[in-house]
Amino acid sequence: MSDLRADGFLDGRLRILQPARGYRSGADAVMLAAACPAQPGQSVLELGCGAGVASLCLGWRVPGLDLTGLERQPDYADLARRNAAANGIGLTVVTGDLTHPPAALRARSFDHVIANPPYFLGGTAASDPGRAVARREETPLAHWIDAGLRRLRPGGVLTLIQRADRLDAMLAALHGRAGAAIVLPVCARAGREAGRVLVKARKGARTPLRLLSPFVMHADGAHGSDGDDLTPQARSVLRDGAPIAAPVAKAP
Repeated sequence: MSDLRADGFLDGRLRILQPARGYRSGADAVMLAAACPAQPGQSVLELGCGAGVASLCLGWRVPGLDLTGLERQPDYADLARRNAAANGIGLTVVTGDLTHPPAALRARSFDHVIANPPYFLGGTAASDPGRAVARREETPLAHWIDAGLRRLRPGGVLTLIQRADRLDAMLAALHGRAGAAIVLPVCARAGREAGRVLVKARKGARTPLRLLSPFVMHADGAHGSDGDDLTPQARSVLRDGAPIAAPVAKAP
């Protein structure tokens, strides 16, 4: 993978190499990192870490984490390692498939698992193989959630970002195995339908689900220019690395 470009995240605090023509992470990865309630000293696994954007944004915000990424595409795994080293953030990247993780990973449990599973169920695959794998679902969403729950310690927290129309599938996969779920709809503009949802759930908990008020990305009612019209909340997350505060109830 030689055709790369350096993208700035968190207002340039992180410089991350990504493919110029392949799959590139963006705001969703930053939002995923912001929603993870990890604390210093805890362990975090990212399933499908790509070039490492979500894990590195989380590591920048919360120093002292034990970060691990699992990535099935060797080129992206190598890129995540390069990005971690260049930004001075400790991240162990394991190359492998989440449905058959390496033995060393199966032997571990984590305080947190985060993931941004592919969004698209069908349609024409992207011409770039890396982009096609990252965006088009090959492994069912339920298997992503199963893999995350298997790697969590009892009481650990799973944090996901996904299309809003997959919320039913996410909750079905969590049923009976994780509770205290928090659902945060993410809307492009006030009054619009949510396009994304952030979901957090605690393994083994039985506390009822909470549905939060939407997180609105843009301040203007319609796209009127190429300028930055982020809401103050979105700006604090995407530019300043602020967390999305929504505590998950403790396990019983």
